[in-house]
Amino acid sequence: MTVPRPIPDPPRAATNPRLKPIPSVQETRAFHAAWDALHPCTLDPDHLSSHRVFAHGSGIDAMPYDMLRTRLIRHMRANGWRRVAITSPTAECGKSTVALNLALSLQRLRDCHSIVLEMDMRRPSLADMLGTAPPVDLAHFLRGDRPFGSAALRVGDNLAIGTNNAPAPDAAPILASRYLPLALGDIQKTYAPDIMILDTPPMLQSHDMMAIASHVDCVLIVAAAEVTTTKEIDQCERELSGQAEMLGVILNKCRHQGAGIGYGGYD
Repeated sequence: MTVPRPIPDPPRAATNPRLKPIPSVQETRAFHAAWDALHPCTLDPDHLSSHRVFAHGSGIDAMPYDMLRTRLIRHMRANGWRRVAITSPTAECGKSTVALNLALSLQRLRDCHSIVLEMDMRRPSLADMLGTAPPVDLAHFLRGDRPFGSAALRVGDNLAIGTNNAPAPDAAPILASRYLPLALGDIQKTYAPDIMILDTPPMLQSHDMMAIASHVDCVLIVAAAEVTTTKEIDQCERELSGQAEMLGVILNKCRHQGAGIGYGGYD
């Protein structure tokens, strides 16, 4: 089970000049048409649960992700941020599981539109956790070969997930390409997500994450209890300095939790 380390409350402000402007009638119609055109996807709750994905429904197992969701939304709205990268120092920390659970928690908020992009293209895992995948890998969109709509699944009316069925041998050139910020900008313009989650590669095992860091507003680091070291987290923070805001650290795979938390441990 994931235990989110509290994200500091954002500063209070009477107005926020970076809030999204009210769209015109034409923009609203184009927005709904773009979302409606995405391939709909019905998820199997039993399959999700077998992969430790619990936030598709409210309940005790979804509580940690709902807590994280609330803090994330408050902080991002206060700063006018739209894009958050979820990474880890090393592999097997559970960052993709956290990213998908957070996305499904956001999906239960009817007035929030979210998009998840699987940027960890060397070791994709989201399609397996979802139990389904679009016919076109997200890598094709990031290369500029196909539109985002062909590489995304729509969950409900307000969550889109772009995944990869297989590892991309050219992951590094894709992420370092000058086309990447244009691709992200195209998604932002067409689908206007309130929050875009990028499931990114581990920071200390390749340079892929640093190619992405300058294209997001903030970063959440997922650390594995009893595995990730403080030194590794500090190294990640130093490398992110000047690239993106460090939003917080999530302690994952906790076997023992304090009394009164209200939910079970991690098996």
